[in-house]
Amino acid sequence: MSKTIDYFLQYAKIDTQSDETTGTSPSTAKQHDLAKLLAGQLKDIGATEITYDREHCYVYATVPASEGCEDAPVLGLIAHMDTSPAVSNAGTKPRIVENYDGGDIVLNEAENIIFRRADFPEMAEYVGHDLIVTDGTTLLGGDDKCGIAEIMAASEYLLQHPEVKHGKLRIGFTPDEEIGEGTRHFDVELFGADFAYTVDGGGFGGLQAETFNAAGAKLTVNGRSVHPGGAKGRMVNSMLIAFEFQSLLPVFQNPMYTAGREGFFHLDGIHGNVDQTVSDYIIRDHDRKLFEQKKQVFMQCADFLNQKYGEGTVEVEMQDSYYNMWEVLEPHMHLIENASEAIRELGGEPVVSPIRGGTDGARLSFLGLPCPNLCNGAGNGHSRFEFASVQYMEKSTELLLKLAVKYASFRI
Repeated sequence: MSKTIDYFLQYAKIDTQSDETTGTSPSTAKQHDLAKLLAGQLKDIGATEITYDREHCYVYATVPASEGCEDAPVLGLIAHMDTSPAVSNAGTKPRIVENYDGGDIVLNEAENIIFRRADFPEMAEYVGHDLIVTDGTTLLGGDDKCGIAEIMAASEYLLQHPEVKHGKLRIGFTPDEEIGEGTRHFDVELFGADFAYTVDGGGFGGLQAETFNAAGAKLTVNGRSVHPGGAKGRMVNSMLIAFEFQSLLPVFQNPMYTAGREGFFHLDGIHGNVDQTVSDYIIRDHDRKLFEQKKQVFMQCADFLNQKYGEGTVEVEMQDSYYNMWEVLEPHMHLIENASEAIRELGGEPVVSPIRGGTDGARLSFLGLPCPNLCNGAGNGHSRFEFASVQYMEKSTELLLKLAVKYASFRI
Protein backbone atom coordinates (compact mmCIF):
# COMPACT_ATOMS: atom_id res chain seq x y z
CA MET A 1 0.00 0.00 0.00
CA SER A 2 1.31 3.46 -0.87
CA LYS A 3 2.18 6.12 1.69
CA THR A 4 -0.71 8.20 0.38
CA ILE A 5 -3.23 5.54 1.35
CA ASP A 6 -1.49 4.77 4.65
CA TYR A 7 -1.71 8.41 5.61
CA PHE A 8 -5.33 8.71 4.54
CA LEU A 9 -6.57 5.66 6.43
CA GLN A 10 -4.97 7.09 9.56
CA TYR A 11 -6.48 10.56 9.12
CA ALA A 12 -9.95 9.31 8.19
CA LYS A 13 -10.41 7.78 11.65
CA ILE A 14 -9.90 11.13 13.41
CA ASP A 15 -13.11 13.08 14.00
CA THR A 16 -12.58 16.65 12.79
CA GLN A 17 -16.15 17.74 12.06
CA SER A 18 -16.60 21.52 12.17
CA ASP A 19 -19.63 23.28 13.67
CA GLU A 20 -20.92 26.60 12.39
CA THR A 21 -22.94 27.28 15.55
CA THR A 22 -20.09 27.63 18.07
CA GLY A 23 -18.69 31.00 17.02
CA THR A 24 -15.18 29.90 18.00
CA SER A 25 -12.06 29.50 15.88
CA PRO A 26 -11.52 26.68 15.34
CA SER A 27 -15.20 25.87 15.61
CA THR A 28 -14.43 22.52 17.28
CA ALA A 29 -11.47 21.72 19.53
CA LYS A 30 -11.18 18.21 18.10
CA GLN A 31 -9.68 19.60 14.90
CA HIS A 32 -6.53 20.14 16.95
CA ASP A 33 -6.19 16.34 17.23
CA LEU A 34 -5.34 16.13 13.54
CA ALA A 35 -3.36 19.37 13.51
CA LYS A 36 -1.04 18.15 16.26
CA LEU A 37 -0.54 14.83 14.48
CA LEU A 38 0.30 16.56 11.20
CA ALA A 39 2.76 18.96 12.83
CA GLY A 40 4.55 15.99 14.37
CA GLN A 41 4.60 14.01 11.14
CA LEU A 42 5.95 16.98 9.20
CA LYS A 43 8.83 17.17 11.68
CA ASP A 44 9.43 13.42 11.39
CA ILE A 45 9.71 13.50 7.58
CA GLY A 46 12.19 16.38 7.68
CA ALA A 47 10.07 19.40 6.81
CA THR A 48 11.31 22.76 8.10
CA GLU A 49 9.79 26.07 9.24
CA ILE A 50 6.94 24.19 10.92
CA THR A 51 4.36 26.43 12.57
CA TYR A 52 1.44 25.06 14.54
CA ASP A 53 -1.02 27.81 15.42
CA ARG A 54 -2.19 26.42 18.75
CA GLU A 55 -4.88 29.08 19.08
CA HIS A 56 -6.56 28.89 15.68
CA CYS A 57 -5.47 25.41 14.49
CA TYR A 58 -3.43 26.11 11.35
CA VAL A 59 -0.36 24.12 10.37
CA TYR A 60 2.33 25.51 8.07
CA ALA A 61 5.59 23.91 6.94
CA THR A 62 8.29 24.06 4.27
CA VAL A 63 9.84 21.57 1.90
CA PRO A 64 13.12 23.40 1.18
CA ALA A 65 14.18 24.09 -2.40
CA SER A 66 16.66 21.78 -4.07
CA GLU A 67 20.16 23.10 -4.53
CA GLY A 68 20.18 25.40 -7.54
CA CYS A 69 16.40 25.96 -7.43
CA GLU A 70 16.35 28.64 -4.75
CA ASP A 71 15.22 31.28 -7.24
CA ALA A 72 12.15 29.35 -8.32
CA PRO A 73 8.78 30.74 -7.20
CA VAL A 74 7.46 29.45 -3.90
CA LEU A 75 4.57 27.07 -4.55
CA GLY A 76 1.93 26.46 -1.88
CA LEU A 77 -0.10 23.27 -1.37
CA ILE A 78 -3.18 23.59 0.84
CA ALA A 79 -5.85 21.24 2.20
CA HIS A 80 -8.40 21.50 5.00
CA MET A 81 -8.62 19.33 8.08
CA ASP A 82 -12.30 19.65 8.98
CA THR A 83 -15.17 17.56 7.67
CA SER A 84 -18.69 18.68 6.87
CA PRO A 85 -21.28 19.26 9.61
CA ALA A 86 -23.80 17.52 7.32
CA VAL A 87 -22.89 13.98 8.40
CA SER A 88 -21.05 12.66 11.45
CA ASN A 89 -17.32 11.96 11.32
CA ALA A 90 -17.30 10.21 14.71
CA GLY A 91 -16.10 6.63 14.57
CA THR A 92 -15.41 6.54 10.83
CA LYS A 93 -14.38 3.04 9.75
CA PRO A 94 -12.70 3.19 6.33
CA ARG A 95 -12.32 -0.03 4.35
CA ILE A 96 -11.14 -0.85 0.85
CA VAL A 97 -13.34 -2.54 -1.75
CA GLU A 98 -10.83 -4.03 -4.16
CA ASN A 99 -11.41 -4.13 -7.91
CA TYR A 100 -14.87 -2.56 -7.89
CA ASP A 101 -17.13 -4.51 -10.25
CA GLY A 102 -19.58 -1.71 -11.01
CA GLY A 103 -22.45 -3.05 -8.93
CA ASP A 104 -24.01 -2.20 -5.59
CA ILE A 105 -21.78 -2.13 -2.51
CA VAL A 106 -23.15 -3.35 0.81
CA LEU A 107 -21.75 -0.85 3.28
CA ASN A 108 -23.53 -2.15 6.35
CA GLU A 109 -25.40 -5.41 6.20
CA ALA A 110 -26.78 -5.14 9.73
CA GLU A 111 -28.39 -1.76 9.02
CA ASN A 112 -29.15 -2.50 5.35
CA ILE A 113 -27.12 0.47 4.10
CA ILE A 114 -26.30 -0.09 0.45
CA PHE A 115 -24.32 2.04 -1.98
CA ARG A 116 -26.64 1.59 -4.95
CA ARG A 117 -25.11 1.99 -8.39
CA ALA A 118 -28.47 3.20 -9.74
CA ASP A 119 -28.22 6.25 -7.47
CA PHE A 120 -24.70 7.09 -8.65
CA PRO A 121 -24.39 6.43 -12.41
CA GLU A 122 -21.01 8.19 -12.48
CA MET A 123 -19.54 5.10 -10.80
CA ALA A 124 -19.08 3.57 -14.27
CA GLU A 125 -15.81 5.52 -14.34
CA TYR A 126 -14.54 3.61 -11.30
CA VAL A 127 -15.00 0.02 -12.45
CA GLY A 128 -11.74 -1.81 -11.69
CA HIS A 129 -10.65 0.74 -9.09
CA ASP A 130 -10.01 0.00 -5.43
CA LEU A 131 -12.52 2.13 -3.53
CA ILE A 132 -12.26 3.34 0.04
CA VAL A 133 -15.70 3.50 1.67
CA THR A 134 -17.24 3.59 5.15
CA ASP A 135 -19.75 1.40 6.99
CA GLY A 136 -22.50 3.80 5.91
CA THR A 137 -23.02 5.41 9.32
CA THR A 138 -20.55 8.29 8.82
CA LEU A 139 -18.93 10.20 6.02
CA LEU A 140 -15.45 9.15 4.91
CA GLY A 141 -13.63 12.47 5.22
CA GLY A 142 -12.03 12.31 1.78
CA ASP A 143 -13.08 15.95 1.64
CA ASP A 144 -10.38 16.86 2.40
CA LYS A 145 -8.23 14.29 4.17
CA CYS A 146 -7.44 12.86 0.74
CA GLY A 147 -5.79 16.17 -0.09
CA ILE A 148 -3.87 16.17 3.19
CA ALA A 149 -2.62 12.62 2.61
CA GLU A 150 -1.50 13.44 -0.93
CA ILE A 151 0.36 16.56 0.17
CA MET A 152 2.04 14.65 3.00
CA ALA A 153 3.06 11.76 0.75
CA ALA A 154 4.40 14.09 -1.96
CA SER A 155 6.33 16.13 0.62
CA GLU A 156 7.86 13.01 2.15
CA TYR A 157 8.90 11.74 -1.28
CA LEU A 158 10.64 14.99 -2.19
CA LEU A 159 12.44 15.14 1.13
CA GLN A 160 13.69 11.57 0.67
CA HIS A 161 14.67 12.00 -3.00
CA PRO A 162 17.02 14.98 -3.36
CA GLU A 163 17.65 14.01 -6.98
CA VAL A 164 14.16 15.32 -7.82
CA LYS A 165 14.75 19.04 -8.36
CA HIS A 166 12.08 21.44 -7.10
CA GLY A 167 11.65 24.91 -5.71
CA LYS A 168 10.55 25.77 -2.19
CA LEU A 169 7.15 24.37 -1.29
CA ARG A 170 4.97 25.76 1.45
CA ILE A 171 2.44 23.42 3.03
CA GLY A 172 -0.75 24.68 4.67
CA PHE A 173 -3.46 22.79 6.52
CA THR A 174 -6.53 24.77 7.56
CA PRO A 175 -9.54 24.28 9.87
CA ASP A 176 -13.21 25.13 9.27
CA GLU A 177 -13.25 25.26 5.48
CA GLU A 178 -16.59 23.47 5.43
CA ILE A 179 -18.27 26.31 7.31
CA GLY A 180 -16.62 29.05 5.23
CA GLU A 181 -14.03 30.00 7.87
CA GLY A 182 -10.95 28.27 6.51
CA THR A 183 -9.02 31.45 5.78
CA ARG A 184 -10.30 33.52 8.69
CA HIS A 185 -6.91 33.43 10.43
CA PHE A 186 -4.74 32.17 7.56
CA ASP A 187 -1.46 34.11 7.64
CA VAL A 188 -0.76 34.80 3.97
CA GLU A 189 2.40 36.75 4.79
CA LEU A 190 3.80 33.97 6.98
CA PHE A 191 2.83 31.38 4.36
CA GLY A 192 4.98 33.29 1.88
CA ALA A 193 3.99 31.51 -1.34
CA ASP A 194 3.85 33.18 -4.73
CA PHE A 195 1.10 30.84 -5.97
CA ALA A 196 -0.76 27.90 -4.48
CA TYR A 197 -3.19 25.09 -5.16
CA THR A 198 -5.86 23.72 -2.90
CA VAL A 199 -6.09 19.93 -3.27
CA ASP A 200 -9.76 19.52 -2.53
CA GLY A 201 -11.96 17.31 -4.60
CA GLY A 202 -13.03 15.24 -7.57
CA GLY A 203 -11.83 12.46 -9.81
CA PHE A 204 -8.40 12.61 -11.42
CA GLY A 205 -8.12 15.38 -14.00
CA GLY A 206 -10.42 17.83 -12.27
CA LEU A 207 -9.17 21.40 -12.17
CA GLN A 208 -11.17 24.42 -11.01
CA ALA A 209 -10.42 28.09 -11.41
CA GLU A 210 -13.94 29.45 -10.96
CA THR A 211 -16.21 29.56 -7.93
CA PHE A 212 -19.58 31.05 -7.23
CA ASN A 213 -20.03 34.56 -6.00
CA ALA A 214 -21.66 33.82 -2.68
CA ALA A 215 -23.75 35.47 0.01
CA GLY A 216 -25.50 34.28 3.13
CA ALA A 217 -28.85 35.68 4.26
CA LYS A 218 -30.74 35.31 7.53
CA LEU A 219 -34.47 35.93 7.14
CA THR A 220 -36.36 36.65 10.35
CA VAL A 221 -40.16 36.77 10.23
CA ASN A 222 -41.85 38.36 13.24
CA GLY A 223 -45.38 37.15 13.85
CA ARG A 224 -47.91 37.45 16.64
CA SER A 225 -48.96 34.48 18.71
CA VAL A 226 -52.40 34.38 20.29
CA HIS A 227 -54.63 31.53 21.39
CA PRO A 228 -55.94 29.83 18.23
CA GLY A 229 -59.45 29.97 19.65
CA GLY A 230 -59.44 33.74 19.34
CA ALA A 231 -56.99 34.14 16.50
CA LYS A 232 -59.21 35.70 13.84
CA GLY A 233 -57.87 39.11 12.84
CA ARG A 234 -55.20 38.93 15.53
CA MET A 235 -52.79 36.07 14.88
CA VAL A 236 -49.88 36.56 12.50
CA ASN A 237 -48.30 33.16 11.81
CA SER A 238 -44.63 33.77 11.10
CA MET A 239 -44.12 30.25 9.73
CA LEU A 240 -46.72 30.77 7.01
CA ILE A 241 -45.14 34.08 6.01
CA ALA A 242 -41.75 32.36 5.81
CA PHE A 243 -43.30 29.77 3.49
CA GLU A 244 -44.82 32.61 1.46
CA PHE A 245 -41.41 34.24 1.14
CA GLN A 246 -39.95 31.01 -0.23
CA SER A 247 -42.80 30.78 -2.75
CA LEU A 248 -41.90 34.23 -4.11
CA LEU A 249 -38.38 33.15 -5.10
CA PRO A 250 -37.87 31.82 -8.66
CA VAL A 251 -38.86 28.16 -8.49
CA PHE A 252 -36.22 26.82 -10.86
CA GLN A 253 -33.36 28.90 -9.42
CA ASN A 254 -32.96 26.20 -6.81
CA PRO A 255 -30.05 23.77 -6.35
CA MET A 256 -32.34 20.87 -7.29
CA TYR A 257 -32.79 22.32 -10.79
CA THR A 258 -29.43 23.93 -11.55
CA ALA A 259 -26.02 22.79 -12.79
CA GLY A 260 -22.83 24.18 -14.33
CA ARG A 261 -22.74 27.97 -14.01
CA GLU A 262 -26.41 28.32 -13.10
CA GLY A 263 -26.95 30.13 -9.82
CA PHE A 264 -29.55 29.56 -7.13
CA PHE A 265 -31.29 30.51 -3.90
CA HIS A 266 -30.98 27.73 -1.31
CA LEU A 267 -33.03 27.44 1.86
CA ASP A 268 -30.43 25.82 4.07
CA GLY A 269 -32.27 25.74 7.38
CA ILE A 270 -35.47 26.88 9.06
CA HIS A 271 -36.77 26.91 12.61
CA GLY A 272 -39.51 28.75 14.42
CA ASN A 273 -43.03 28.94 15.71
CA VAL A 274 -46.06 31.19 15.29
CA ASP A 275 -44.32 34.11 16.96
CA GLN A 276 -41.03 34.06 15.07
CA THR A 277 -39.40 32.04 12.30
CA VAL A 278 -35.78 32.23 11.17
CA SER A 279 -34.67 30.92 7.77
CA ASP A 280 -31.06 30.63 6.61
CA TYR A 281 -30.36 31.05 2.90
CA ILE A 282 -27.35 30.94 0.66
CA ILE A 283 -27.33 32.84 -2.64
CA ARG A 284 -24.96 31.81 -5.44
CA ASP A 285 -24.05 32.73 -9.02
CA HIS A 286 -20.86 32.53 -11.07
CA ASP A 287 -21.77 35.74 -12.92
CA ARG A 288 -21.23 38.80 -10.72
CA LYS A 289 -24.04 40.78 -12.37
CA LEU A 290 -26.53 37.94 -11.94
CA PHE A 291 -25.34 37.51 -8.37
CA GLU A 292 -26.15 41.14 -7.57
CA GLN A 293 -29.54 40.72 -9.26
CA LYS A 294 -30.33 37.70 -7.08
CA LYS A 295 -29.58 39.68 -3.94
CA GLN A 296 -31.91 42.42 -5.18
CA VAL A 297 -34.70 39.89 -5.84
CA PHE A 298 -34.28 38.55 -2.31
CA MET A 299 -34.66 42.02 -0.82
CA GLN A 300 -37.62 42.82 -3.09
CA CYS A 301 -39.46 39.75 -1.79
CA ALA A 302 -38.87 40.95 1.77
CA ASP A 303 -40.07 44.47 0.90
CA PHE A 304 -43.23 43.08 -0.68
CA LEU A 305 -44.13 41.13 2.45
CA ASN A 306 -43.44 44.13 4.67
CA GLN A 307 -45.82 46.15 2.53
CA LYS A 308 -48.41 43.39 2.83
CA TYR A 309 -48.12 42.61 6.55
CA GLY A 310 -46.56 45.74 7.99
CA GLU A 311 -43.07 47.18 8.30
CA GLY A 312 -40.76 45.06 10.44
CA THR A 313 -42.58 41.81 9.76
CA VAL A 314 -39.65 40.57 7.68
CA GLU A 315 -36.04 41.40 8.53
CA VAL A 316 -33.01 40.45 6.40
CA GLU A 317 -29.37 40.22 7.39
CA MET A 318 -27.23 39.59 4.29
CA GLN A 319 -23.48 39.33 3.93
CA ASP A 320 -21.27 38.45 0.98
CA SER A 321 -19.15 35.36 1.66
CA TYR A 322 -16.72 35.18 -1.27
CA TYR A 323 -16.42 36.06 -4.95
CA ASN A 324 -15.55 34.19 -8.12
CA MET A 325 -11.80 33.70 -8.03
CA TRP A 326 -11.56 33.69 -11.82
CA GLU A 327 -11.13 37.48 -11.89
CA VAL A 328 -7.96 37.05 -9.80
CA LEU A 329 -6.67 33.90 -11.49
CA GLU A 330 -7.08 35.02 -15.11
CA PRO A 331 -3.71 36.86 -15.14
CA HIS A 332 -2.02 33.68 -13.83
CA MET A 333 -3.10 31.14 -16.43
CA HIS A 334 0.20 29.27 -16.01
CA LEU A 335 -1.40 27.67 -12.94
CA ILE A 336 -4.06 26.09 -15.15
CA GLU A 337 -1.73 25.39 -18.07
CA ASN A 338 0.95 23.68 -15.97
CA ALA A 339 -1.60 21.57 -14.10
CA SER A 340 -3.31 20.58 -17.36
CA GLU A 341 0.01 19.60 -18.89
CA ALA A 342 0.94 17.52 -15.82
CA ILE A 343 -2.43 15.74 -15.88
CA ARG A 344 -1.90 14.78 -19.54
CA GLU A 345 1.62 13.55 -18.79
CA LEU A 346 0.07 11.21 -16.22
CA GLY A 347 -2.35 9.80 -18.76
CA GLY A 348 -5.38 11.85 -17.75
CA GLU A 349 -7.47 14.46 -19.47
CA PRO A 350 -7.84 17.80 -17.69
CA VAL A 351 -11.43 18.77 -16.99
CA VAL A 352 -11.50 22.50 -16.25
CA SER A 353 -14.86 23.27 -14.69
CA PRO A 354 -16.48 25.78 -12.33
CA ILE A 355 -16.87 24.80 -8.69
CA ARG A 356 -20.46 24.79 -7.53
CA GLY A 357 -19.34 25.85 -4.10
CA GLY A 358 -16.39 27.57 -2.51
CA THR A 359 -12.85 26.72 -1.51
CA ASP A 360 -10.22 28.25 0.70
CA GLY A 361 -8.57 29.14 -2.59
CA ALA A 362 -11.32 31.60 -3.53
CA ARG A 363 -10.72 33.78 -0.50
CA LEU A 364 -6.95 33.32 -0.61
CA SER A 365 -6.93 34.48 -4.22
CA PHE A 366 -8.57 37.75 -3.15
CA LEU A 367 -6.04 38.02 -0.31
CA GLY A 368 -3.24 38.09 -2.88
CA LEU A 369 -2.44 34.37 -3.19
CA PRO A 370 -3.67 33.05 -6.58
CA CYS A 371 -4.99 29.60 -5.76
CA PRO A 372 -6.99 27.30 -8.08
CA ASN A 373 -8.17 23.85 -6.99
CA LEU A 374 -6.86 20.40 -7.92
CA CYS A 375 -8.49 16.97 -7.83
CA ASN A 376 -7.91 14.65 -4.89
CA GLY A 377 -9.64 11.41 -5.96
CA ALA A 378 -12.63 11.65 -3.61
CA GLY A 379 -16.32 11.62 -4.51
CA ASN A 380 -19.78 12.07 -2.95
CA GLY A 381 -18.52 14.47 -0.30
CA HIS A 382 -20.68 15.34 2.72
CA SER A 383 -22.39 11.98 2.44
CA ARG A 384 -22.57 8.53 4.03
CA PHE A 385 -21.89 7.33 0.49
CA GLU A 386 -18.61 9.22 0.17
CA PHE A 387 -15.78 7.24 -1.40
CA ALA A 388 -12.23 7.66 -2.62
CA SER A 389 -10.37 5.91 -5.42
CA VAL A 390 -6.99 4.47 -4.43
CA GLN A 391 -5.77 4.81 -8.01
CA TYR A 392 -6.91 8.42 -8.35
CA MET A 393 -5.41 9.36 -4.99
CA GLU A 394 -2.06 7.95 -6.02
CA LYS A 395 -2.29 9.80 -9.35
CA SER A 396 -3.10 13.00 -7.47
CA THR A 397 0.07 12.58 -5.42
CA GLU A 398 2.05 12.13 -8.64
CA LEU A 399 0.40 15.30 -9.96
CA LEU A 400 1.73 17.29 -7.01
CA LEU A 401 5.22 15.92 -7.64
CA LYS A 402 5.07 16.90 -11.30
CA LEU A 403 3.93 20.41 -10.44
CA ALA A 404 6.77 20.79 -7.94
CA VAL A 405 9.24 19.85 -10.70
CA LYS A 406 7.61 22.14 -13.28
CA TYR A 407 7.78 25.17 -11.01
CA ALA A 408 11.47 24.52 -10.32
CA SER A 409 12.25 26.00 -13.73
CA PHE A 410 9.38 28.49 -13.88
CA ARG A 411 10.19 32.15 -13.51
CA ILE A 412 7.74 34.91 -12.66
